[in-house]
Amino acid sequence: MEQKELFHVKKPGIMTTFQDMGRTGYQRFGVPVSGAMDPFALQVANILVGNPRDTVALEVTLIGPTLEVLEPMTIAITGANLNPKVNNVSVGMWKPIRLEAGDVLTFGQHHEGVRAYIAVSGGVDAPTIFGSKSTDMKSGFGSMLEKGTVIKGDSDNREVASLVGLSQKVVPTYAKSVKVGVIEGPHTDLFTEEGRTRFFDTVHVVDANSNRMGYRLASEPVTLKEGSDIFSDAIPFGGIQIPRNGQPIILMADRQTTGGYPRIGTVISADIPKLAQLVPKGEIQFYPISVEEAQDRYIKMEQFLYQLEVFRRYV
Repeated sequence: MEQKELFHVKKPGIMTTFQDMGRTGYQRFGVPVSGAMDPFALQVANILVGNPRDTVALEVTLIGPTLEVLEPMTIAITGANLNPKVNNVSVGMWKPIRLEAGDVLTFGQHHEGVRAYIAVSGGVDAPTIFGSKSTDMKSGFGSMLEKGTVIKGDSDNREVASLVGLSQKVVPTYAKSVKVGVIEGPHTDLFTEEGRTRFFDTVHVVDANSNRMGYRLASEPVTLKEGSDIFSDAIPFGGIQIPRNGQPIILMADRQTTGGYPRIGTVISADIPKLAQLVPKGEIQFYPISVEEAQDRYIKMEQFLYQLEVFRRYV
């Protein structure tokens, strides 16, 4: 398929990057996974425009870009509601949007959530590094959008059916205070009983010094037993480290591959989008959940995505 010039970047936004589902299979070599902070919103955006779920899209953070359309295309915008507009007219989210050459896509006042995703039917182009097009600034993979650049891609000009959008009943809402499930371990025995109780009973606040690598939380200290040092081990998405100061750190998409702080638990995959869309100073309360229940919730999320994909295919 011929690659075309899709967008001229008039304004880049505060942090707009290319993200797919990440670099899998390279953590043993010290390469971070990266990828979308909200994998659910990314996958829905791609399904709505007829792309494979893991196709690279634009991840927009808080303040969106201004993009001049250079080629007719169909897009979908999911995730945070950053008041998207085409030619100064508000457009719907979680459904296909048709754009024509000369249109201007902008974003306005933040309403809810933190990260929006712009998927283009046919996909956008970015360098492939270790099997992924995801931007990882810390590792030097890719870069943020810059003013004056042109985004290219394989847009196929398809008119994607406008009926294939999400009902408001199933569109996620992004609260400023969330409850998220945590599978305990692997270092549960290194925490005092008081520390464990405090971890689950306390409301934790997301510090402003948080980013795609990790969320630093401010709360009553989660206390460790004496002599609770560990050897560095692998860090999963959503792993919750507790350093000596007792202030939890949730490891996110751009996390390092290994870490040496004890982990009290891991946020379940189905609740990662809640964290990805939580605003600075947002509040988190954790609750323990079994592996079986976490798997059931993940299966339900996957069933939803699969059913949407099948429906989209046959419309």
